[in-house]
Amino acid sequence: MNTAPQAHTRPTRSPAETRSEIDSFLAAGKHAEARAAIEALWRADPTPATASFMSTRAEQLRGHVPLATCRLFIMRSFTVEPALPLLRAQCFCGGIDLIAQPGEFNTYVQEILDPRSPLYAFKPDAAILAVQSRDVAPDLWKRFPDLTAEEAESIVSGTASAFESWIDSFRKNSTAHLIVHLLELPDPAQGILDVQQESGQADAIRRINDRIRAACRAKRNVYVLDVNDLIARRGREQWGDERMWLTARLPVAPRELIHLARAWARYLHPITGRVCKALVCDLDNTLWGGVIGEDGMTGIRLSAEHPGAYFQELQRAILDLSQRGVILAIASKNNLDDAMEAIKSHPGMLLRPDHFAALRINWQDKATNLREIARELNIGIDSLAFIDDNPVERTWVREQVPEVTVIDLPADPSGFARALRDSPVFERLTLTAEDKERGRQYAENRVRSELQQQAGSIEEFYASLQQEVEIAHVTPMTLARVAQLTNKTNQFNLTTRRYTEQQVQEMSDSADCRVYSIKVKDRFGDNGLVGVAIARFTGSVCEIDSFLLSCRVIGRTVETSFLAAIIEEARARGCTLLRSWFIPTKKNAPAKDFLASQGFTKVKEDAETQTWEFDLANGNIAFPAWIRRL
Repeated sequence: MNTAPQAHTRPTRSPAETRSEIDSFLAAGKHAEARAAIEALWRADPTPATASFMSTRAEQLRGHVPLATCRLFIMRSFTVEPALPLLRAQCFCGGIDLIAQPGEFNTYVQEILDPRSPLYAFKPDAAILAVQSRDVAPDLWKRFPDLTAEEAESIVSGTASAFESWIDSFRKNSTAHLIVHLLELPDPAQGILDVQQESGQADAIRRINDRIRAACRAKRNVYVLDVNDLIARRGREQWGDERMWLTARLPVAPRELIHLARAWARYLHPITGRVCKALVCDLDNTLWGGVIGEDGMTGIRLSAEHPGAYFQELQRAILDLSQRGVILAIASKNNLDDAMEAIKSHPGMLLRPDHFAALRINWQDKATNLREIARELNIGIDSLAFIDDNPVERTWVREQVPEVTVIDLPADPSGFARALRDSPVFERLTLTAEDKERGRQYAENRVRSELQQQAGSIEEFYASLQQEVEIAHVTPMTLARVAQLTNKTNQFNLTTRRYTEQQVQEMSDSADCRVYSIKVKDRFGDNGLVGVAIARFTGSVCEIDSFLLSCRVIGRTVETSFLAAIIEEARARGCTLLRSWFIPTKKNAPAKDFLASQGFTKVKEDAETQTWEFDLANGNIAFPAWIRRL
């Protein structure tokens, strides 16, 4: 029995002591420890002074810790510069190396419309259009009571049309993700009378926002940021600072800038792929109040009333995550029978056994359990997030498996659900049918594993699965899922090339390129669309630009069936040579031997890339006999 976390508690340090510790770690070359300490400092003191300190130390860590690079351009009608150091610090703690460039003050229209502007020369991965109501529709903001109905309607229509034109222009000139601020609501010029009227001032701005939402939905990789929701959460009276607005054109109070930075960062996490696929939960005093082994079924706190309602609200937040495709698991130090009785039978439980794809209810330390859960789910350890009420356990996990995202829960359980909902690692910008079914699919995988252990041979196991595959060219209905897979699949991925929906569409439209998808079913259920391949045809050569499969279906010869289907089309086009690449990463080891196993020959290798070829004139890759092609 390993309860070692008890020996790894740390005294609370002041910000000054933590800064000194960070410098000591850096001097000793302890980069992982330095990064963990920097993140702890930011959690405790997210201020401009801390952000300034972090910026210099982050430079020393670049190249030593894994970071996803993101180039961000901000088009704006107000001052944003004071928020940028906070945004960079927030992103660094989320594993994002942010390079942020603000456009010139109030020149957003020129930047969007001119293909030669600094916006497009910067080649951003993402851009933000942050424009205020008072700037883009000043008469609606300041003169509403003096406007006729026709004048107000003309402003609404003209402002909405301008946004539609800007979004269209941006998309024609860039494949970057675009985040558009909705217009903020004013303090109504007519007070409470405004909401009584059929077309008040606030209603006019809402109608503009409705048009902006529709324009964003009509374009790929364009999203809205609801500024009014952000202001409402923080409180309108404390959000703004009239003195800062009049003197510096900064509409946000300095103390609130961190919340603007966090709102922007929530979008950059899914854009850069810095998200978690699974949430691993503790049980005692986390999913319910009390200790099941001591308090029993009737003693734990879990109900619709105080204080059990706090734990139910956390479970409700977890259920919401599962609807986004987040896989759920348990890591708890507990007696298995006691814990499972509560999960199965307690009337206050919202989460039941079928919601969890992996269970580790034992007396092992939680770092070990987390590693085992990652292996069982066949996902990277850095794809896990972990919640536990006990700060000692959280510290242990941070020290032993720093790749895991540990979400801090407050001492008061009334804040548990909010802490989980505020975590950016669960944000998603698109949601497919496959995402919603992911939890069920992982639960079905447990049954497949049991069947494999019982089978007499591997061929017998393959045949018993009764697998069916549907291989097709990408369509408008599958485009979002195909692009999503290119950006999130890491393990069985030959080249790990990332593509936006627009780029996938452009490749699909090309006569010399094919974008394939594969759907998989078996006797246990529908796995959905789980694979993507991109092939380019040049004369007698078919080049496989991308080849990737979800970890849920690898090792069942689905990958061979997918390759065989591509070869079929290559031959039909007169190709005699199949060429592919393997670009090693820290995560795609499961794909390392695939090309060799299919009979490819390695013809070239350098420090970063292997080139492989298959002679179509003299060789063949057969479609597996135990898989039925639909």
